[in-house]
Amino acid sequence: MSDASPQWDPRQYNRFEAQRDRAALDLLVRLPEDFAPAEIWDLGCGTGQHAALLKRRHPSAQVHGMDSSADMLDQARALSAEVDWSVGDIATWTPDRPADLILANASLQWLSDHAVLFMHLAGALAPSGLLAVQMPMAWETRHHTIMRETAASGPWAAILRGIDTIAPLLPAEAYYEAVAPLCDDIDIWSTTYLHVLTGEDAVLEWMKGTALRPYLTALAGDPSMRSAFLAALGARLAAAFPRRADGATLLPFPRLFLMAQRR
Repeated sequence: MSDASPQWDPRQYNRFEAQRDRAALDLLVRLPEDFAPAEIWDLGCGTGQHAALLKRRHPSAQVHGMDSSADMLDQARALSAEVDWSVGDIATWTPDRPADLILANASLQWLSDHAVLFMHLAGALAPSGLLAVQMPMAWETRHHTIMRETAASGPWAAILRGIDTIAPLLPAEAYYEAVAPLCDDIDIWSTTYLHVLTGEDAVLEWMKGTALRPYLTALAGDPSMRSAFLAALGARLAAAFPRRADGATLLPFPRLFLMAQRR
């Protein structure tokens, strides 16, 4: 078993940028129109588009973009935005100054112990500061179930056994309980997007950018085994999500949103 951290491929991740970006924009549009944050953190900023957008929207704010992937941050720095980019781990993050806005878009699902994590994030807010979170509700989906079943049922199973992937989210009520001791105006909702994907093996290619990273990292030392695993998974996904006559592949994808204001 490989001990290497799962690697991010910015090009693969951005292949479906329009679809991935929809949820983030749906979250950001919920920010109050008169909101004027001075200290902003984008935790798990990826290639930096949303941190850059927040800097354009709030030019006088100090905007920080943090991610665990140096490769992702290399692309973020190429945006030439006046953003403080840094490599870091959300699980151990503590800001030097309380934050007026903490954005965590499609990043917290990789972390454990969400009850403690969300209480910590709420505690890092300044008075009246906002916590804005979006997380894929991916564990229960059909394509993730197929991924886990395939990983456990082939010659690669011994290598992939024990590899952590995205865990189930807590019930929505548990996130309320985590932030309610410190926050008011708590809004939690979910949306299921029907992503219209194009190209060959569209669902497999989608998963290569995110969910498959831990498995592909573990199999990196055996290219033939990696190829066999991807072929088996691709065949099962193609059967479950057939490509339509118009060339589109439809992928239902639910997401959980949370916005809370520190009292």
